[in-house]
Amino acid sequence: MVKSKTDLTDLKEIVSEVEAVETVEKKIVYVQKLDAQGRAYATGKRKNAIARVWIKPGNGKITVNDRDLTVYFARPVLRMLIHQPLDIVSRTGQYDVICYASGGGLFGQAGAVRHGISKAIAHFEPDLRGILKANGFLTRDSRVVERKKYGRAKARRRFQFSKR
Repeated sequence: MVKSKTDLTDLKEIVSEVEAVETVEKKIVYVQKLDAQGRAYATGKRKNAIARVWIKPGNGKITVNDRDLTVYFARPVLRMLIHQPLDIVSRTGQYDVICYASGGGLFGQAGAVRHGISKAIAHFEPDLRGILKANGFLTRDSRVVERKKYGRAKARRRFQFSKR
């Protein structure tokens, strides 16, 4: 397979053969990850909120902290945010979702639940991972609040300047 390197064209051919072999070897196969009860588990994060999410086949009931989705997230925008991963893979009404969210505010918790549902769907049906990843649902949004610095009113805001 390895030839003697007489000129640069031979070297270029050898490099392309090696790269072709390496790309075939790097094929990653994702497998289904389920617990003993047949549920897929994932942890979602957003800002300071963390959501532990379990999904299982069912009729589409979503509970957050032992309450119904419409009770816990009263705003329609938050409910729409949570339903996005299920809508994008056309699985609305096919999974029961149980999640426990803590930390942060309601928007952060809704983002964490969305992230957790997306990861759990990818664990339950690995074939849907590409669709979820292409739409950005599997990427953790790493933006957090910048810390307050000493000598400042907030993170970057300075105190009002007084000339006299």
